[in-house]
Amino acid sequence: MCGIIGVVGKNKAEGLLLEGLRRLEYRGYDSAGIATLVDNKIDKRRASGKISNLTKLLKENPLSGSTGIAHTRWATHGAPNENNAHPHANDKVAIVHNGIIENYIEIREELITKGHKFYTETDSEVIVHLISNYIQNGMDNISAVRESIKRLDGAFALGILLAGKEDILIAARQDSPLAIGYGKDEMYLGSDAVALAPLTDRIVYLENKDMAVIRSDEIKIYDENMNCISREETKTLMSGKSVEKGGFKHYMLKEIHEQPTVIGETLKSFIDPHDRNIVFPEMNFDFKAIQKLSIIACGTSSYAAMVAKNWFEKYANIPTEVDIASEYRYRSHAHVDNEAVIVISQSGETADTLAALNNAKKRNIKTLAIINVMESSISRIADASVLTLAGPEIGVASTKAFTTQLATLACLVLFASDERKTMLKESIIQLVEDLIELPALTAEVLAIDKSLNKIAQQLKNVKDVLYVGRGISFPIALEGALKLKEISYIHAEAYAAGELKHGPIALVDEGVPVVALAPSDDLFSKTASNIEEVSARGAKIILISDKEGINKLSKTAHITLEIPNSNTFILPILYSIPVQMLAYHTAVAKGTDVDQPRNLAKSVTVE
Repeated sequence: MCGIIGVVGKNKAEGLLLEGLRRLEYRGYDSAGIATLVDNKIDKRRASGKISNLTKLLKENPLSGSTGIAHTRWATHGAPNENNAHPHANDKVAIVHNGIIENYIEIREELITKGHKFYTETDSEVIVHLISNYIQNGMDNISAVRESIKRLDGAFALGILLAGKEDILIAARQDSPLAIGYGKDEMYLGSDAVALAPLTDRIVYLENKDMAVIRSDEIKIYDENMNCISREETKTLMSGKSVEKGGFKHYMLKEIHEQPTVIGETLKSFIDPHDRNIVFPEMNFDFKAIQKLSIIACGTSSYAAMVAKNWFEKYANIPTEVDIASEYRYRSHAHVDNEAVIVISQSGETADTLAALNNAKKRNIKTLAIINVMESSISRIADASVLTLAGPEIGVASTKAFTTQLATLACLVLFASDERKTMLKESIIQLVEDLIELPALTAEVLAIDKSLNKIAQQLKNVKDVLYVGRGISFPIALEGALKLKEISYIHAEAYAAGELKHGPIALVDEGVPVVALAPSDDLFSKTASNIEEVSARGAKIILISDKEGINKLSKTAHITLEIPNSNTFILPILYSIPVQMLAYHTAVAKGTDVDQPRNLAKSVTVE
């Protein structure tokens, strides 16, 4: 949720920290701040709102110092204002924190009795006072940090400065991601590889309960027992250019238009073009043995899971359930022999999904992760991992990460079907050929982009929008409604079209547009009847369909968006794109912040 960056070196740190914050702003943008060590003393600057406000402050009142930490905040405890902004500091310690300290009230009350005064509403401030308290009691700095960490319940990634230690930056993590980057005569700390991409391609990811003492020329990593250990260095393929807008007005628009390329790259990694079959590297996950499959995810990824449920049951004959991660971890589960779990997470750090994964692991269930960051926590914990190739996604509302998840799941389903012998080889080959055509079809769909401005102008002033679909189109209707809510702040809901008459049709009047996803599939006639029902009650129909479907509903639909005709198998991926673009253009028409919508953050690393 929050973004952390740090640097220890020989050059002025302010510029590097500020650039790092700009790359991390997608993780939170309620407030931001920087602290550095200047003449062995802590100096800091903080500002409410976006990083541009902090930039302005630093122009007026710059920070010197070559060792520093910085933070962009997504508020959990305390209002999003300057006072609650990180870094939190006193004359001894400065910290930046991503996560939630669950026992902060208990610690806070204890420290108040010892004379400590608190000035913020945050849970994070207790960390400053806790470390300071141990130092005041005669403990050396490193031991004070370790003892403090032992007291904290919850999730945290920490960057810590200590007065009088200008050549040291301390890092620690528990259930929240943190990476260290190697530079020339300087070292870096970041919440993820995005922050470090322009600075280095050499990264070490800290594991749970690790603490690191970082100097400009060395890194020492300690486990929870203070044993000095090593962690594998990885080489990230992410570059500085990959996190730039590339001439597009918004990251989201850039990422929408990248979909033909990234879907193609993702498919290429799984498809043998000569034999027309699906190839996965050997993995510790046996589809032949599965008697029940649970797919666990949050938000947009959960809609990818719903599509996959349809695919797994239809093609691989695997009974499949979809679970919301935040619910899965807290309910009882009946034992099923040979159960397996697939978790889906773009970041690989989603707190609820990570907790659900750990729950499944404790019950000795085989687990497979579908992630976009191979070095993530989820990837390291799951029995097997499959990487989507979306590349960095900066826009908070997911687009290309979603469609590459679907592309990956489609390949996985065909692989499972082949393993289980539930489909003829010829049928699998045909569906593989459909997947091979997908990038070109996706590019064709993008051609409707220019026609959406007029529709957006009509939508920008409405209060409510309904999305409907049936069968495999229903999850895409849910995704479309979510996108509109996320970035335009228009109330939108999605329903299985057949459910409208069981209550939701009461919402329909002349002021409620209905976005109808109605491909010419086996359920078209049923969907068409449902569309007629809402049209008869005054709803304005925005129809997303193929040429045949549009012709059949030409008298009912007020606006049509034509999608290329294709096999039902790949329809969810194609139909995802117009609902993304519709949400984008509506948000632009309304003048909302497309890339950084209010109250949201990209990577949800807190419960």
